[in-house]
Amino acid sequence: MPELLKNKYFNYDSLHELAVRMEAVYHPFPADTFVSDVMDETWDALELKARVRRIAVHLGKYLPGDYEQALGMIDKVLAGYPAGYHDNALIYFPDFVEVYGQDERHWDLSMAALERYTTYSSSEFAVRPFIINHEKRMMRQMAAWARHDNEHVRRLASEGCRPQLPWGQALPSFKKDPSPILGILEQLKTDPSPYVRKSVANNLNDISKTHPDLVVKITKDWYGKNEYTDWIVKHGCRTLLKKGSRDVLGIFGFADDDSVNADGFSLDTASVAIGEDMTFYFRIKAKRAAQVRLEYAVDYVKTNGSRSRRIFQISEISLAAGQEKSYRKTHSFANLSSRNHNPGIHSITLIVNGAEKGTLDFKVRAAD
Repeated sequence: MPELLKNKYFNYDSLHELAVRMEAVYHPFPADTFVSDVMDETWDALELKARVRRIAVHLGKYLPGDYEQALGMIDKVLAGYPAGYHDNALIYFPDFVEVYGQDERHWDLSMAALERYTTYSSSEFAVRPFIINHEKRMMRQMAAWARHDNEHVRRLASEGCRPQLPWGQALPSFKKDPSPILGILEQLKTDPSPYVRKSVANNLNDISKTHPDLVVKITKDWYGKNEYTDWIVKHGCRTLLKKGSRDVLGIFGFADDDSVNADGFSLDTASVAIGEDMTFYFRIKAKRAAQVRLEYAVDYVKTNGSRSRRIFQISEISLAAGQEKSYRKTHSFANLSSRNHNPGIHSITLIVNGAEKGTLDFKVRAAD
């Protein structure tokens, strides 16, 4: 199993390096004490975000009490890290701003710091309490960031206001009414950076979970005018596509679910053990020229005996009239950090252009 991110990024070596760098620019900083205080007897049980918060709080404990001076020390330390250092391993610096910089008198200092720090380690989580507490003012700041020369800052404008950012504090007002976000996304819909465009798409996908009709309207307005924007709306509609939204399927050319016949849907086994793979087969044949989106759904048995469906995309292809294509796909039942499997009767369903074309049951056994 891959190493947990909390152990990969936030461990003794990385904390000791941070402490030594801090001591070098601020001599009263007690490097050894800082590390031992952060990594106390509760450290191992802390999850990733709790570790980040622990580090940020203890930075505040040992850095100068004056907020502006403390930021100055952090700036000096950041300047010593190489570009791209461990990706988001320095996320405790934006978190420091979230913890210590929300006072009104610190507003300008905090905004400038979040802008600087996001180029090292994203400030997407740290901006969210500022949005919650000062929505209009903060969204004006986000709009300004959307026009920034740096792609990391422009991405922050979108990623920071996602209504349902994974691991991030929810933004209830935007889940209820996402309209304040739309101007930001409009500014960024043709952004030259794939990094920014992916964030815009993810923001749209978040909105689609609570306001699907709004995202359908945006998609109709935006699609077909710019290749960058086309990618954004396609990726932003992925949840609606998986749900089989006929409106969205139609926009992307997959509305005709009667244009393709599917047969030969079968499994290589009636029973699979947790940790093993299962293979399934099927054929498709086009009655007429068609754009085809192929997916399959697995209905997993949950611990309480109920079922939970997850949909997986196979491919999107163009078929000429009469064209046939055969498929062999393998699905893993290995346990993951995001999903554990339970014994019981599961099912798999073949989906063509949003329409179910057949369902097969199979048994999942405890690991042999």
